[in-house]
Amino acid sequence: MSPGRQETHQHILIVAQKLFAAGGYDATGVAEICLQAGVSKGAFYHHFASKHALFLELLDGWLASLDAGFARAERQADDVPTALRQMADLVAAGIRRPEAQLPMMLEFWAQAQRDPAIWQRAVEPYRKYQAYFEQLIAQGVETGTIRPVPPRVAAIMLTSMAVGLLMQAQFAPDSNEWGEAMRATVELFLEGLAGSQA
Repeated sequence: MSPGRQETHQHILIVAQKLFAAGGYDATGVAEICLQAGVSKGAFYHHFASKHALFLELLDGWLASLDAGFARAERQADDVPTALRQMADLVAAGIRRPEAQLPMMLEFWAQAQRDPAIWQRAVEPYRKYQAYFEQLIAQGVETGTIRPVPPRVAAIMLTSMAVGLLMQAQFAPDSNEWGEAMRATVELFLEGLAGSQA
């Protein structure tokens, strides 16, 4: 894709994301996306097969950025508890940003209830992150930075806490406290898991 075409592609994605987050997927039509993005319908369909395809590309992009952030945190950390703290900071920073993608994430979940294809794409990452945290916690147990606990149970707890906090952040979008709550919750969780080397 040429630089100009890539810019147009990204511009449409950014505009669509804002519209979906503000008004919802169903209420946002291709015509409105084209109008706000300043492109023709022909240009839209040149870049995306459908509104549905655009929506899934947004989901994939959001998850890819999260994956990259988690991988970076794991590489930079000296131990598992430190990696988990950095991951909590990453999510907290996302909550605090004005362009935070919480409304978009909730729209993904809402659409997943009605669309089997989106449901599968939404469930896969949840299971993937749960398995990822299970492996990470098992690594912490093995190295002694996390006390012996069932890694799967701890991963379920951690994932549930993260999703719950993200939901609460959406209930009070103008509050700045949820990022701090995310870090404090993970810190309390890690205190309970502190190993002999912590």
